[in-house]
Amino acid sequence: MNPSSAKLRPAFVRAAPLLALLLLTGLQNVTGEAGKYWVYLVKIVVGGWLIWSFRREISELRWRFTWEAAVVGIGMFVIWVGLAPLVSLLGLSPSWIAIKPAGTAEWRPQAFFQSAALAWFFIVVRIIGSTVVVPPIEEVFFRSFVYRYVAKPDFQTVPLGQFLWTPFIVTSVLFGFEHREWLAGILCGFAYQGLVCWKKRLGDAIIAHAVTNFLLGLWIVHKDAWHFW
Repeated sequence: MNPSSAKLRPAFVRAAPLLALLLLTGLQNVTGEAGKYWVYLVKIVVGGWLIWSFRREISELRWRFTWEAAVVGIGMFVIWVGLAPLVSLLGLSPSWIAIKPAGTAEWRPQAFFQSAALAWFFIVVRIIGSTVVVPPIEEVFFRSFVYRYVAKPDFQTVPLGQFLWTPFIVTSVLFGFEHREWLAGILCGFAYQGLVCWKKRLGDAIIAHAVTNFLLGLWIVHKDAWHFW
């Protein structure tokens, strides 16, 4: 590996998994109704494989369950669900920043697949993907890479838990705009980044993010609230 490649490698291993997810999400939205499900499966497999392959090069990538992380995760779930009616009432449409194009059919496998077993397979895949695969990928990208890169291009010299106003706001806003429910996403960005700054480690944010996504997945299935997906 030449010196220039060696310098780019830390950024690459933190950014590549999320960029792969975003690329496949774009493909997922243009491959028809079936593509929403099958491409999602490919997306989770690819994303999971990438973050697993790079795990030894990302020293901060450690799951760490704490009660603080669980509380933040539950709180963000409540906010995510609770903000939806307010955003709709105020007319704060997310369509202008959503990765999911406006007018795209809802992700509703039970209505698309004739086989109940196949429908439940994709529901389980979605919950597992959003709980186990997505949180470490997004937290590594936003909290470990983007936050520190905004502070200083030589991002590895910036302590993981150092609080800095500009990176804190920029990273949280970018994180929010990655999601269709952008306002809730920004608040989640504040909360997860706050955990990293408080605990000086990434694992708490990964767990909080995973708890939020897991509870949201259960809520979606239980309440038939597929618009969140």
